[in-house]
Amino acid sequence: MTIEECYRELGGSYTEVSSRLPSVKLIEKFIGKFLDDSSFDTLCKEMEAGNRGEAFRAAHTMKGVCANLGFTRLLDSVARLTDALRPETDAIPAEAVPLMEDVRRAYQATTAAIHNYMEKA
Repeated sequence: MTIEECYRELGGSYTEVSSRLPSVKLIEKFIGKFLDDSSFDTLCKEMEAGNRGEAFRAAHTMKGVCANLGFTRLLDSVARLTDALRPETDAIPAEAVPLMEDVRRAYQATTAAIHNYMEKA
C-alpha cells in the first residue's frame, strides 16, 4: 500500500497534505503521531460525562489536526460536531449525539487505514 492509497482509504487528500509537508517520511511521521494523539479519547470521555466545554475543546483540537493532515472525511464529521458543541450551554446539545457517532466511525476508518499502511510500509 502506498501513502496515496492510504489517503484514499481514509477519505483524505494526499495532494493537500503533500503541499504542506514536503516528503513522504514527514507525512508518515505525523500520521503516526496521530495514532498517539489523545484528543479522540478525551472527546469520548467528555461527551460521555456531559461536559460540553471540554468536549468542544477536544473536538476543536481534532478538527485542526485533521485539517493539517488532510484527513478530509474525519475533518468534515468533527467540524460538524464542533459547530454543534460551540454554543455555550450547560449540557451537550441533543444534535451532538448522532454527530459524535459519525466522528467515531470516521475516526475508526482513519486509524484502521493508518495502521494498515504502517504494517505494509
